[in-house]
Amino acid sequence: MSVDTIYALATARGKAGVAVIRISGPDAKTAVASFGASLPKPRMAGLRNLHSADGTLLDEALILWFESGASFTGEEVVELHTHGSPATVTAVLRALSDVDGLRLAEPGEFTRRALENERLDLAQVEGLSDLIEAETEAQRRQALRVLSGAIGQRAESWRSDLIRAAALIEATIDFADEDVPVDVSPEVLELLDRVESDLQREAAGVSAAERIREGFEVAIVGPPNAGKSTLLNALAGREAAITSEYAGTTRDVIEVRMDLGGLPVTVLDTAGLRETADVVEGIGIDRAKERAAGADLRVFLLGDGSDDLGLEPAPEDIVVQGKADLSGTAARAVSGKTGAGVAQLIADITSHLETQAARAVTATRERHRVAIVRSLASIATARNQVLRGADSAELAAEELRTAIRSLDSLVGRVDVEHILDEIFASFCLGK
Repeated sequence: MSVDTIYALATARGKAGVAVIRISGPDAKTAVASFGASLPKPRMAGLRNLHSADGTLLDEALILWFESGASFTGEEVVELHTHGSPATVTAVLRALSDVDGLRLAEPGEFTRRALENERLDLAQVEGLSDLIEAETEAQRRQALRVLSGAIGQRAESWRSDLIRAAALIEATIDFADEDVPVDVSPEVLELLDRVESDLQREAAGVSAAERIREGFEVAIVGPPNAGKSTLLNALAGREAAITSEYAGTTRDVIEVRMDLGGLPVTVLDTAGLRETADVVEGIGIDRAKERAAGADLRVFLLGDGSDDLGLEPAPEDIVVQGKADLSGTAARAVSGKTGAGVAQLIADITSHLETQAARAVTATRERHRVAIVRSLASIATARNQVLRGADSAELAAEELRTAIRSLDSLVGRVDVEHILDEIFASFCLGK
């Protein structure tokens, strides 16, 4: 089967010091020759002049050549490191479009070829996608861990234990008519217990890992005119919400994205909680309660203490007195206007979220959790069959094979074709 040679700009569009144009496929060398340039030695940079088909000098560029099997995609790859002006990039890309056998890459196609050529597994592809999207330090660290192959390594360990357990069971089937001197069930059960314990820990940590990927939500709740919007503005460092001395100014949920201690956090300013006959304000209060209920952490900003909020703080929520600049009496008070107590509040919020983030393990997506849960269900059934004795050995072995297939889907060995288009659609053109 013939494979197209693809090319694309691998760096961001716009003015830059350097732009990288990536070419991958069997005609990568031909592409370089079309510029009248020679290839440097593999994985060594060479400075070359790039000329158009009519001999016009396009640019002076560094060329890197990666042989098949030693590149990101697993194919022969050439990178052109040109000057980063839009005009230079356009001229070089236009020249490549005139070369027979070359075509512009589709979004994510370089990474898809890396997957198809077994340079990356599916979990690593997801890690690369997360790394490209990372905005905070915690997101970067988590994405790099996945990209490094941590999930694949763990899945291979679990898979090896389950294969060993299945092999022991199948040995009893093969020698059913003979006197097998050793009862394999203790070793099988020990292997299943070990894998099950690990998988349960992974499944429990996916929620925290997803929060690191997508961001935590912190809702500021309290009565009207308690200083919630002013506090949000202080946290954001800008006028994100309208503030007023009149109660009920905030009618909808206002969201501000920020980085707290390396964690991605969306802080929600919600409508003041109170009984009201105003239909529009009532809708805002209902929305406030709904968003607060789904938040990872709530900051209760109290007023004069006479308000019935209709919402009780949970043990993990943070409760502070608002408008410390006016009262100044509460031991734990905050003022968005003067900044009093804001630094301590930020530290408390960060500490709470870091505790939640610490529960994250290796698996990071709902897809991973579903595969793990399916494997756990098969392992539980297999254990029951093992405990029933030799007559159920074949059923136990089949359940273990099902558990192994579920783990294989973690890294893309089986049953993932339907999600590939969705994953690669989020990649930029040069990835």
